[in-house]
This record gives sequence, structure tokens and C-alpha cells, in this order.
Amino acid sequence: MILSLLRKDPVRAQAETLYRRAVEQARSPSFYARLGVADTVEGRTELVMLHVFLLLSRLKNEPEGRALALKLSEAFFENMDDALREAGVGDLSVGRRIRKIAEDFQGRLSAYDAAVAHGAEPAALSAALARNVYFSADVTVGDGLAAYVRRALAALAAQPMSKFSGGSAEFPDPMEDAP
Repeated sequence: MILSLLRKDPVRAQAETLYRRAVEQARSPSFYARLGVADTVEGRTELVMLHVFLLLSRLKNEPEGRALALKLSEAFFENMDDALREAGVGDLSVGRRIRKIAEDFQGRLSAYDAAVAHGAEPAALSAALARNVYFSADVTVGDGLAAYVRRALAALAAQPMSKFSGGSAEFPDPMEDAP
């Protein structure tokens, strides 16, 4: 009985590996140098949220991916909590900040889901990315990143679920969409 509590959850381990892969991809210098994402805490956080969205979009379409998607979301929020604490945010403020991040994250997921849904206006994704990642009202600012997101969704959809269950995911090279 006690030993079962000490065993590591394999789905949790897969989700943590997938989350690290999303963060690794979000840190690609091409997003900042070529696609113009601000190399700031906010810009990097937006790209991590975007890559988690990409993985969640793929996982939610598979019955066996739902548990992994839940654990991936948990890994994201635990990482945000850890980052806030490491940055010196006091214990009393962490909960409030995490709640704000959760609201922002849900907003991004809804906006990106709607923007990539079948029948959505082609400019909807560029507009959502311009607003959330570039903090701009100029819709065209998000065009390069929107092309990347569409390619990433297609690339992830083509990968077998066993790859994600193994804690792996392959994202396309963002350089292909750089101006």
C-alpha cells in the first residue's frame, strides 16, 4: 500500500517530458530573432502557452490522450508556480498570480481553438496571435507565427499517439516561416 504511493505516475512522467519539449521549442531563437516575438518574460511565457496549446489540441482528440492532456496542464501550472517562487514572489501572492495565469491560459486556449476551428476566418489566427503574443492590434504582425502554428498542428496530427505517450513530440522548424 505505502509503496504504491511512492511509485511515479507514468502518465505524469510522460506529461513532464512533453512539457519540457514544449518549453524547449518555445525557446528556439528563431521565434525571437526572425519572427519578432519579444524576448521577455511575457514573450517567452506566451510561446510556452502556445506550444502547450498545440500539444493539448493534439491530445484532446484521442481518448487515451485526455489523461496525458490533464497532466500536461498540471505540469504547466506547477512550472509557473515554481518560476514565480524562484523569482521571489511571496507565498501570499503566488495564488493570485497563478489564478491570473490560469485565466490568461484559458483565454488563449479558447481564442486559439476558435481561430483554428474548421470554417474559421483565415485571419483569425493571425489576429489572436497578434493580440496575445505580440500585444499588437496589427493583425499582420502574427502572420508568420500563424503559418508556423498551422504547420505545427499538421505535424503533430500526423504523429502517432504512441509518440506522445512515450513523452515525445516533434515540432516543425520555425525558420521556415521567418520573413
